[in-house]
Amino acid sequence: MSVEIKDVNEEFSVSAQIDLEDLKQLAERGVKSLICNRPDGEAADQINVTEVEAAAGELGLELAYLPVVSGKFSDQDVSDFLSAIERLPKPTHAYCRTGTRSITLWTLYQRRLGVPDSQLLATGERCGYDLSSALRAAAREQARSPERGAAHYDIVIVGAGAAGIAAASSLLSRVRDLSIAIIDPAEVHYYQPGWTLVGAGVFSQAATVKTMVSLIPDGVEWIRAAVGNFEPEQNRVRLEDSRPVYYERLIVAPGIKLDWHGVEGLAESLGHNGVTSNYRFDLAPYTWQLVQNLRQGRALFTQPPMPIKCAGAPQKALYLSCDHWNRSGYLDNIEVEFYNAGEVLFGVKEYVPALMSYIQRYDARLKFGHRLVRIDGDAKKAWFDTRAEDGTTVQVEREFDMIHVCPPQCAPDFVRESPLADDAGWVDVDQNTLRHKQFDNIWGLGDAMNAPNAKTAAAARMQAPIVANNLLESMNLATGIAHYNGYGSCPLTVERGKIVLAEFGYGGKLLPSFPRWVINGQQPSRLAWILKEKILPPVYWKAMLKGKEWMVNPEQSKRGTSTG
Repeated sequence: MSVEIKDVNEEFSVSAQIDLEDLKQLAERGVKSLICNRPDGEAADQINVTEVEAAAGELGLELAYLPVVSGKFSDQDVSDFLSAIERLPKPTHAYCRTGTRSITLWTLYQRRLGVPDSQLLATGERCGYDLSSALRAAAREQARSPERGAAHYDIVIVGAGAAGIAAASSLLSRVRDLSIAIIDPAEVHYYQPGWTLVGAGVFSQAATVKTMVSLIPDGVEWIRAAVGNFEPEQNRVRLEDSRPVYYERLIVAPGIKLDWHGVEGLAESLGHNGVTSNYRFDLAPYTWQLVQNLRQGRALFTQPPMPIKCAGAPQKALYLSCDHWNRSGYLDNIEVEFYNAGEVLFGVKEYVPALMSYIQRYDARLKFGHRLVRIDGDAKKAWFDTRAEDGTTVQVEREFDMIHVCPPQCAPDFVRESPLADDAGWVDVDQNTLRHKQFDNIWGLGDAMNAPNAKTAAAARMQAPIVANNLLESMNLATGIAHYNGYGSCPLTVERGKIVLAEFGYGGKLLPSFPRWVINGQQPSRLAWILKEKILPPVYWKAMLKGKEWMVNPEQSKRGTSTG
């Protein structure tokens, strides 16, 4: 099996996230039912519970979906878990991201039944889980003062994605003598900008992933756990097992949640019947498979309402697919349609003419103001909400042979439900300094914060040294406050070998990195393609994540000032 099964007793076992192959092995072990305690969309490589449920049903396994946000175990969660355990056929297997939530729920329900804490602690230790914090939290109200022996750091960083690791490396490149911890349960780290090229047969899937342990900077402690919730009044983060982690300063960079359930039927349809998305690691190769095999029919490409990460990615998939069909001689036999919930092809008008020339070259039909709301993979049909002339909402049905979907997106659950969030659920920061508007020892960067910039890796590359500088300035270890101008970059792959390199900041202001005679971002460029294919990946792995801040020179003001 690809995941380690922990047998709690004869009738109950737990594990980290399972995949479809694990289901067959579980069935062979005699498992009769499953409990999923992991909300969908927590990670880019996570299969949806509906996919698991469909495959489990074929094997005769029943599944109960009881998602729990890490570290937030309510009495109702325990009651629901107890009810499921009593109802489901035995043996039962429960899983979440790491197995911690599942065994914690089991422990809390066993404690409710009167099982001694010492026995539960011993069971957890045998299975490789430390349940002491969860049992202490259940036995008493959470202390208002730091718990004895609790972890404490100068700086805690939530999230070990591009933004989090770059921020840690940027801090250490300036000041080595800092105690820093990064909290993230993921064992691998993805170069997500490469997935578009995986879906076009340019990159291999393996080229976009490395082990997390190889990327955590030397001198930084990696806490391999998920965050449960933030307690900023106590300068404390709670982990999913209720352990506290204290900080003097906090950086929040957990990335974005892909809401696969935001479109009815999408989660059930992904990965078969022509339904794909380059927004998921395991599905990008399927995109390329579909593109290669399609000879005639209708191909749909969708884009949801903003904000989303890499807003150009949905149309990149369209351009590269059409380019392949054009080069292969099949494009004339394929109807290509782009359904965009927005009203423009691209948000910065200077780049639209070049993009429109490719839309016309590929004879793609643009459908603005159309939001994907439902999909039926078996029937190969999709439905879109749009506005009629009288302003009423009407639904349009389209059949497809292939559909590339960009899912709706939002901040992670533990961010949206925290004191750090604005009304829309994003980390609430000053858009210039990236400092939290309410808690002055907290900064945000990357996809989960609410500054009105494009959510791209290039934006995180620019933000990391700004956050590092401003955090250190608050510690009197740097001089002057750095300001973020909203820079983001979107290399729009309009054909294999050419890119429209969009670079812009707040308000759509053009912020090119190169003179026009080197790369004219408003025109398709071979040199921009070389930059994307050959240069940016090593820049990402070997520079950005290592604290080497090439082409980053944030503006500074005098200490204590802000343009916020």
